[in-house]
Amino acid sequence: SVLVTAATATEENSPKMRVIRVGTRKSQLARIQTDSVVATLKALYPGLQFEIIAMSTTGDKILDTALSKIGEKSLFTKELEHALERNEVDLVVHSLKDLPTVLPPGFTIGAICKRENPHDAVVFHPKFVGKTLETLPEKSVVGTSSLRRAAQLQRKFPHLEFRSIRGNLNTRLRKLDEQQEFSAIILATAGLQRMGWHNRVGQILHPEECMYAVGQGALGVEVRAKDQDILDMVGVLHDPETLLRCIAERAFLRHLEGGCSVPVAVHTAMKDGQLYLTGGVWSLDGSDSIQDTMQATIHVPAQHEDGPEDDPQLVGITARNIPRGPQLAAQNLGISLANLLLSKGAKNILDIARQLNDAH
Repeated sequence: SVLVTAATATEENSPKMRVIRVGTRKSQLARIQTDSVVATLKALYPGLQFEIIAMSTTGDKILDTALSKIGEKSLFTKELEHALERNEVDLVVHSLKDLPTVLPPGFTIGAICKRENPHDAVVFHPKFVGKTLETLPEKSVVGTSSLRRAAQLQRKFPHLEFRSIRGNLNTRLRKLDEQQEFSAIILATAGLQRMGWHNRVGQILHPEECMYAVGQGALGVEVRAKDQDILDMVGVLHDPETLLRCIAERAFLRHLEGGCSVPVAVHTAMKDGQLYLTGGVWSLDGSDSIQDTMQATIHVPAQHEDGPEDDPQLVGITARNIPRGPQLAAQNLGISLANLLLSKGAKNILDIARQLNDAH
């Protein structure tokens, strides 16, 4: 069957409507995130039909191992990328923080949607509601599957013990509530909000307590790099400020060669034409750390008509409808901050963290 080029909203009388197939993980949060992106696209392109195809991924299946041990950033993305490659789906919606800074050849991130709250949140066991990490009893066990969270929080709250907890959001909350092992767990605020569980957020962690993961709180839409129709269609979803912040964050992480198996965290802000990027690396126990902040003058651009056709990707992202200058400036900011941290000894901290993690 010949696929007709995706019609724009104004060409609804095209001969045969192309069905746009959207891939997603099966978890409830992934479905909610995908539904929100599809709803936006439907409103923008009322003439198009969308079909959502849900799949299980390796990361969803291996639930008894800490993520950092499985040693793959593409854990939650590989099966979905295979479906893209085989033309079974046309786009895939991911949490941007699950997408590696170097994508496999043939794929690109065609849209980064407006970021929700990127900070981490603490959810407490019912008997500790009203507490904060600070006021939890000595030796309380806090669950997190993230080396980044554990390293920072161990340093900040030495009276607590941090232990791995895996599973999707529903599973983790059930483990917290029904077993007596954990006094609290750390989750991304954005995920809790998207699930409608605002009432479970007991504390939101500020950057001085715990900086967030690269891309946290933003959704990325992955497409085939050569599929110009689909790239054009999803490109309108780019949120310029989120895009620039995430380019800087991803460039920082890529240049450090960080990943799931080492504690790297960031914080970005856009203010008065300045993009501020704070980044840090930690040893696994948080005892050693290097952090710094840099800024660059970048004005958030409006979307504009297509730029040059041969635009290469920046940190895996294609955004032809956003001026190139600010994107390059954001990328350079990330690289500069990574170089500053490397010059202060970040490589040593990361190498040791990697070795220790591999040895466990």
